[in-house]
Amino acid sequence: MEPALPYARNPRRGAKLREASCEDYTQIAALESRHGLIVSSPERWRDIWLTNPEYRNLQGCWPIGWVIEDEQGQIVASIGNVPLQYELAGRRILAVSGHAWVADLPYRSKALSLLDRVINQRDVDLYLNNSVNPESANAVSALDCARVPVGLWDESAFWITNYQGFIEGLLATKAKGLAKPLSYPFSAAVFLTDRLTTKGLRSGDVEVKSVAAFDDRFDDFWADLKRMNPHVLLAVRTRQVLEWRFRHALLENRLWIATVADNTRLAAYAIFDRHDSSAFGLTRMLLVDFQSLDGSTALLEPVLCWALRKCRNEGMHVLQIIGRWLEKGEFIETAAPHRRKLESWRFVYRANNPRLAETLRDPRTWAPSLFDGDATL
Repeated sequence: MEPALPYARNPRRGAKLREASCEDYTQIAALESRHGLIVSSPERWRDIWLTNPEYRNLQGCWPIGWVIEDEQGQIVASIGNVPLQYELAGRRILAVSGHAWVADLPYRSKALSLLDRVINQRDVDLYLNNSVNPESANAVSALDCARVPVGLWDESAFWITNYQGFIEGLLATKAKGLAKPLSYPFSAAVFLTDRLTTKGLRSGDVEVKSVAAFDDRFDDFWADLKRMNPHVLLAVRTRQVLEWRFRHALLENRLWIATVADNTRLAAYAIFDRHDSSAFGLTRMLLVDFQSLDGSTALLEPVLCWALRKCRNEGMHVLQIIGRWLEKGEFIETAAPHRRKLESWRFVYRANNPRLAETLRDPRTWAPSLFDGDATL
């Protein structure tokens, strides 16, 4: 949402704060549309909760969100309330993420009360938000959220995989009719610069295979992953959870699932989701999750080699990574030709459980990705 004005816990006089329901979809969608948010279809919006394994575990005793109504009963502010399953040291962690927080201008001074409802829920251990934008940054800070201590969540790294199309897209906003002819010499120059200044990725003898869906091997992988990384906070990644989170991306044919197998069992996998840039007319694949049993990035390099080839073969303009593995000393620091500063630090958290809060101060407890929070919902 746009910048919230000073904090007020109670809604404006005459307005009403209440729990949201599935019947509110039409009004919430209209509110989101008014403010330029991407509006989900009714089915996809309801699936955030109704097919969410953790929502089902809670047996319906969970608000799907909250709204503020004006004096005429019209919804003028809303936030979704998404429960998420986590594990740490064999213990179940109930986490929550807000979703699509938005408000009409006269009610923005009251909208922080919605976020307050999400974060301060009874029995919730952890609040996660990996889609913070400049408009919401001050609000999460006001509610004592801290930056995730692993990754650079105000930066992205990317590879250009279609130089001519990428440069043409950028020039189109400035040169218009000259964008295409100018794109050829400029793209050639950028290509040569990348080749001369960047260390190339190598796949070695690792075989990376694409799969069309999540199968039983992902359940076995999750069991192995949590067993081998007991002191790392991990979002549950069973086949059921993966299918819930990425069902619509698979149906829309915008998801790539790359796997590395050791005989019949998975040793690592990565998930790429298509997030195009409408402002520049660019097609873009985004790495949203990578997991390996040993917790290292040794298999990430061949996986990225596979993704780069696939991007080039399909004419995609960009392969992008946000936040993770961008710190000094990570191989992506020298392998990715381009870096971009983001408008704000995107990934924050707040632990309501004091013992958990102390544990999460240790960066070794974290393995964050865009799979966490609501960034891929």
